[in-house]
Amino acid sequence: MPQQEVSRSDRIFTLDLRSAPEEVRAALGLASGWLLARDLPPQVRGTVELVLAEVLNNVVEHAYGGLCRGTIHLEILPREGRIDLAIRDTGSAMPGGRPPPGERVDLDVPEADLPEGGFGWFLIRHLAERVRYRREAGANVLEIRIPLPPST
Repeated sequence: MPQQEVSRSDRIFTLDLRSAPEEVRAALGLASGWLLARDLPPQVRGTVELVLAEVLNNVVEHAYGGLCRGTIHLEILPREGRIDLAIRDTGSAMPGGRPPPGERVDLDVPEADLPEGGFGWFLIRHLAERVRYRREAGANVLEIRIPLPPST
């Protein structure tokens, strides 16, 4: 089960989880509950949850190669006009030292030729205001900024 620490001010959500699909599911449930308690609009919660699901599943599948051999550290920090996400893992570095470009996948092809994946980074980049990646002390650090609607 993921290890959750919420700061005393209840402003920052932090979570450490193993790189396993069941841990990702549990982590998404904990994050969803925390976001719900912040009274964020459903659209904002859905956006954060979708981005987190894509990122965490990518870490498990690609950074750790689907093996439950590492940990992932997650932070969610609501700020004025945005929500900042930080994800840290010690898996393999991103190819080329940067996240994929997240280009739109062509869906105007025969059904048999539809890709199985390739949608995640497009969604992340479409929903995020900013995506930053760096390799630091043997760890991947991914920072994502999600804008809030003006009245939030």
